[in-house]
Amino acid sequence: MTLAALLFDMDGTLIDSMPLHERSWALWHAEMALPYDACGFFAATAGRTNLEILRDLFPAHDEETLQPMAARKEALYREIAERELTLIAGAREVIAQGRARGLKIAICTAAPPANIAIAFTRFGLGALVDTVTSPADGLRGKPHPDIFLEAARRMGVDPAQCLVFEDAPLGIEAARSGGMAAVVLTTTLPAQAFDGYDNVRQSIADFTDYTLPPSLG
Repeated sequence: MTLAALLFDMDGTLIDSMPLHERSWALWHAEMALPYDACGFFAATAGRTNLEILRDLFPAHDEETLQPMAARKEALYREIAERELTLIAGAREVIAQGRARGLKIAICTAAPPANIAIAFTRFGLGALVDTVTSPADGLRGKPHPDIFLEAARRMGVDPAQCLVFEDAPLGIEAARSGGMAAVVLTTTLPAQAFDGYDNVRQSIADFTDYTLPPSLG
């Protein structure tokens, strides 16, 4: 199968934001006087929107009550990210590889627009990609495949010709549901956390010395 497009998750895949999200969630839980298991929380929620996460935490609350909670968590994250956010090693280089081969490139993220804006402002990501999809477009978050499938549709690419880069099990599940192969970045979880996903082609620590495959065999 010809490789035609690269679809990148953003947090933990292109930008080294997951430690910052963990710190902001820890601060948020402390403010709410709630217990916090960082590893378990990430595995269960990475790739989901804050509202999706908070609906599970507070099933009796309506959206009007949950929205300020979600906004507070993201405000805590942005306070840190504006000072400390960095790219995952080799991220620019792998995008450049894709461009040199004439591949379409998308960012597919559950991040809210204000968080996307910080990353794009700091690193100029907007100029490097063909499209960006997120729940802000009215799409369901991961593990639903919506944001990946919408990126493929916008770029005129068959989902089977897309290679997804992800750091979270819910993201890999979303890629699998969309009929897409994936590469795992072990920036937050070990490779073993992705056992059982038959769409995973490779696991890498970051993009340093990574070479894109010639095709999707």
